[in-house]
Amino acid sequence: MSERAIADKKQVVALLKEKISRSSLLVISDFLGFTVKQITELRKKLRAQDCEFSVYKNTLIERAVTEAGLEPLKEHLKGTTALLFGYKDGVSPLKVLVKFIKDAEKGSIRIGVLDKTVYGEKDLNAIAKLPSREMLIAKAVGGMKAPLYGLVNVLQGPIRKLVYALDAIKNKKG
Repeated sequence: MSERAIADKKQVVALLKEKISRSSLLVISDFLGFTVKQITELRKKLRAQDCEFSVYKNTLIERAVTEAGLEPLKEHLKGTTALLFGYKDGVSPLKVLVKFIKDAEKGSIRIGVLDKTVYGEKDLNAIAKLPSREMLIAKAVGGMKAPLYGLVNVLQGPIRKLVYALDAIKNKKG
């Protein structure tokens, strides 16, 4: 193998390692059976989520995950392998990928890393079914807001009764 080819491979491994360290989500998936048009469509959907779906040689991925300290991923690097890198939100790109695989009825998720924790296929599919972060925050705020409204109503009760009593006295005298 030429020195140039070795240097190119080292550069790709360094790039992969940098992407792995930067990402909040890394999913190793199988893309067997997808057409170029389908992969392009998936990449377009994922680009909107600030993430990347790329195909690399398994040997290069193996070196990068080893250098990144993610040895459990190595045993899942067989056959056609694609990597999904999510840089901002980890769950939204995962939802897109899971939905795409389900709709296409091709490919599969093998394993993934979400916020430095390794998850299997079943766990990643379960995570993809969870509501979005914004939805969970909205539910939490709504849950905290409801008791406050109740408290305000309870505290206004005596004032309301006083107003009704004064209004009744005014009507009786006037």
